[in-house]
Amino acid sequence: MPLFPSLPAMLSVLKLFIIPVGGGIPAGVLLAQAKGLAWPITTGLYLVSDLVLALAFEPILRLFAALCGKVPFLARFSAALKAATARSVEHFSGTRAGPFALVMIAFGVDPMTGRTTAHAAGHGFLAGWAFAIAGDMLYFAVIALTTLRLNSYFRDPNTTMLIVLGAMFVVPMLVRYVRSTWMPQKQY
Repeated sequence: MPLFPSLPAMLSVLKLFIIPVGGGIPAGVLLAQAKGLAWPITTGLYLVSDLVLALAFEPILRLFAALCGKVPFLARFSAALKAATARSVEHFSGTRAGPFALVMIAFGVDPMTGRTTAHAAGHGFLAGWAFAIAGDMLYFAVIALTTLRLNSYFRDPNTTMLIVLGAMFVVPMLVRYVRSTWMPQKQY
């Protein structure tokens, strides 16, 4: 493995990580492995993709927040979002959106939702994105390790990606089903 990987190899992996939905993580991890990129470099590239997302999404979030104060419909939407956020984070941390709850929201949904929730809870740019990126990096670790482990068994990147993508969609639905049928519901 070369000490310094080639720039084209790193850029091709970064492009896959920047894709905000779908198979960006499994595809990027498998491509990084095929190109001989070490795991710290692969993880660093994913962190860079999160930082790019933060710089691209924050102006949109700020614009939306500014419009919420001026447009009645958006003000109602903002109030509904804050109420839904309060109900969601109560599962993690009681009644307020603390750091653990915000990290878990970013882990369970996506970093943009994590940042939006952090903004609704009153956290600024740095703290809000720190929580969101921490949750997304945990998600990356779980998906990357799962992808690499499965690929060591199947030795076929396409099969591995299909299994990981299927699990990314099916496992959350199963968790919601199990929680709704086996755990008592709180009344809000």
